[in-house]
Amino acid sequence: MSSPAIQAALQQMQGLASQAAGQQLNGAHSAAAVGQGGFGSELQASIQRINQLQKSANAKAEAFQAGDPNIELNDLMVDMQKSSVAFQMGLQVRNRLVTSYRDVMNMQV
Repeated sequence: MSSPAIQAALQQMQGLASQAAGQQLNGAHSAAAVGQGGFGSELQASIQRINQLQKSANAKAEAFQAGDPNIELNDLMVDMQKSSVAFQMGLQVRNRLVTSYRDVMNMQV
């Protein structure tokens, strides 16, 4: 892994850590904001994030295959794995929702 890539990863981790610290301080405010969004909007936002990860990984793969010297194989593989994990997570959430819906519909009132 190259030095700029290590620096970029370190900066990203520091940024995430500072965001997490800020969220801990504003915990009540963020809980209210999530409550206002609703389940449907959070589900839609998650699907959009998964889609964006897949588009980004595919674009990077195409650029790598075209011979772009700025794309490193290890970065490409990490992005492809992130995309795959996100998709599998979305698939499992969908399966759980379908199962829950069927359980609720089969309840006797």
